[in-house]
Amino acid sequence: MNAAPLSEAPHPAQVPAASAASRPRLNPKYLPLATTIALFTAMATAGSVLYPGFFSAQVFLNLLIDNAFLVIVAVGMTFVILSGGIDLSVGSVVALTTMVLASLVERHGWSPTAAIPLVLAMGTVFGACMGFLIERFRLQPFIVTLAGMFLARGLCYLISIDSISITHEGYSEMAQWRWSLGESMSISLGALIALGVLLAAAFIAHCTPFGRNVYAVGGSEHSAVLMGLPVRRTLVGVYTLSGLCSALAGVVFTFYMLSGYGLHATGMELDAIAAVVIGGTLLTGGVGYVAGTLFGVLMLGIIQTLISFDGTLSSWWTRIVVGVLLFVFCLLQRLLTHRTAQRH
Repeated sequence: MNAAPLSEAPHPAQVPAASAASRPRLNPKYLPLATTIALFTAMATAGSVLYPGFFSAQVFLNLLIDNAFLVIVAVGMTFVILSGGIDLSVGSVVALTTMVLASLVERHGWSPTAAIPLVLAMGTVFGACMGFLIERFRLQPFIVTLAGMFLARGLCYLISIDSISITHEGYSEMAQWRWSLGESMSISLGALIALGVLLAAAFIAHCTPFGRNVYAVGGSEHSAVLMGLPVRRTLVGVYTLSGLCSALAGVVFTFYMLSGYGLHATGMELDAIAAVVIGGTLLTGGVGYVAGTLFGVLMLGIIQTLISFDGTLSSWWTRIVVGVLLFVFCLLQRLLTHRTAQRH
């Protein structure tokens, strides 16, 4: 009986190394998203333990109902940040949309079916103009969208310095409509629109050439140019999409408030950026997921809900907690990019 040569036997030190190499590991780019989902789950579990009935199905639906407009704005912001840009005008565009819509319906007698497409087109053109200025003249997105923020907010006060209530019967019916999901559960029209936008955005981001171009431009614009990708068209496209999402969020906001006002959505651009970052999208661009943005918005909502259930804390604690979370996720992103750079 011939024994195998000693040289063919595996060295004991090689066995652990081989098994360690074959062990599946989480891709670092999924780490922020995984952290967000885990943190959201932990908060929901803690709320359920501290306050019985806290996280019922309807409470979860209410998170979506109360933040439907922010979900839509944050989806548009996700594409902008994925491309390596920023959009500070979204809150002002939401306010301008509510003012134009309320003015057309209440003061000029327009039908909502005619007024809504007009304001959606207005927001789309507004975003496209900013995208054109950024791309054509190589201006900083921060400055261009800051100018857009001042412009849109100023236009609100040219229409009216006071709030315009929407009393149109058909509009009120749309705002109050609920789709029953069973016993004591329902969802609003605005929340359904937000879910539709999320599904469409996920498809665009991961299943279309435009979505792949956005990731490529955000990863490295110079490399995208060398690959022959339509960088200029993509940059204009992301701001056009953000403008459309902001206008649609403005429509949903009127369902929620039944009014138009120049002070509506003040600071919403910061909430949207916070939701996108907490949702795991890198501020440098090129890495992120629309699903993460949803969890980022829900995270903001659940923090506010927990504080409301407690009843003893000031509502400003919401901002404090969100600020801490942003610091943590920015550090996590920095660590992630540093480790990625070391590998390459």
